[in-house]
Amino acid sequence: MYAALKNSTTVFKLTDDIIGRNEVIKMTLLIKGGHIIDGQTHTGDILIKDGKIAEIADNIHAPDAEVLDVTGLTVAPGLVDMHVHFREPGFEHKEDIKTGSAAAAAGGVTTCCCMPNTSPAADNAEILRYITDKAKDAAVTVLPIGAVTIGQKGGELTDFANLKSAGAVALSDDGYPVQSAHLMRQAMQKAREQDLLIISHCEDEEMVRNYAVNEGCVSRQLRMPGRPAIAEELMVARDAMMARETGARVHIAHVSTAGSVEIIRRAKADGVTITAETCPQYFVLTEDELLRQDTLARVNPPLRTSADVTAIIEGLRDGTIDAIATDHAPHAPEDKNVSLSDAQSGMIGLETSLALALTFLYHTGKLSLDQIIKLMSENPARILGLNAGRIATGASADIVIFDPDEQWTVEPELFKSKARNTPFGGVRLRGRVKYTISRGNLVYGGDR
Repeated sequence: MYAALKNSTTVFKLTDDIIGRNEVIKMTLLIKGGHIIDGQTHTGDILIKDGKIAEIADNIHAPDAEVLDVTGLTVAPGLVDMHVHFREPGFEHKEDIKTGSAAAAAGGVTTCCCMPNTSPAADNAEILRYITDKAKDAAVTVLPIGAVTIGQKGGELTDFANLKSAGAVALSDDGYPVQSAHLMRQAMQKAREQDLLIISHCEDEEMVRNYAVNEGCVSRQLRMPGRPAIAEELMVARDAMMARETGARVHIAHVSTAGSVEIIRRAKADGVTITAETCPQYFVLTEDELLRQDTLARVNPPLRTSADVTAIIEGLRDGTIDAIATDHAPHAPEDKNVSLSDAQSGMIGLETSLALALTFLYHTGKLSLDQIIKLMSENPARILGLNAGRIATGASADIVIFDPDEQWTVEPELFKSKARNTPFGGVRLRGRVKYTISRGNLVYGGDR
């Protein structure tokens, strides 16, 4: 099978049997001639042995290695997505760990952190162990995030120490914001004791209810109630203030408004231990997308205005926003093929996130290639305290190889994910993943 690699630039497809079986490809692999991003950008070779990076140098000679000639391509640390929904257990008809991981591999993502809004919720050690056990056969590294409250119902805190011992890399009630300031303060105090990160979904439930669209011109045009920006910003301000008071590490999920960016910017300037992420939809799309794509553009928090998009991009540029995540939220067709007000919120993003960042941030001159890789790999790994997000001798061989200039059209029907709920179908993007290596395993290679 791998004879095609030796001294060749041949791009091939891995079979579905190989995708998701991370134990099968422990080859010695020599990646030759790529433009390597490892704190600097240079051309060189990378030798991989036993799942680790053994050497980085020019003109490595390894006669027993399979050779992958990537001349002209960019070689970067595998992406770390700190916010995905793989739906298992409970909603496997939407996605499961195997298919979600295959989608991640196709998008250059080698580490995924799964939110706990499963059924049952990931609020106890048994469910976390179930997830980590299922993840053993996944194409990429899959790590669980534990719930802050039991059942994500906002009433009683989970056993943080127990969740940490079971493998939780962070805590969140994502999808169900913790409404009680008193309970959130207790959670932060407890999380600090356990040195756990809290990832906060910031929306005031009374203000947003189950509304489908940003409060503004589009909601008025549709004659629908909207989710106001202030509903997010009040909660961001609350959590920033409590992070300062408790000393806890707090991470703000899916930042979508200019006001939130400014609150986080000021909190950081004041020395608050706060980080933040945004998603491609918030630096690419505006609320007008609801008029064009209806339920495919429904997401929580909602798409906002062009002024918010500009502020999000500036937040990425100046370091206020630390990471780009996908909030990959797969849904079945019946969840979206209903009225806008009745549809489930969320969109998938693992197979398009890097290409969207390259197209709308790099090729527009807003961010450098190095900045994008830091936002999508190094920074999220640092925030979560993971041994990932870097190309270095001795590090795990988690690598994405991509062509930053190749143009392609998004075809959702070809996705590895079970879901198709993306607003980017038919969009022409510039920048394409060619190979993904996870823990030394070649888990994705070839044109889609």
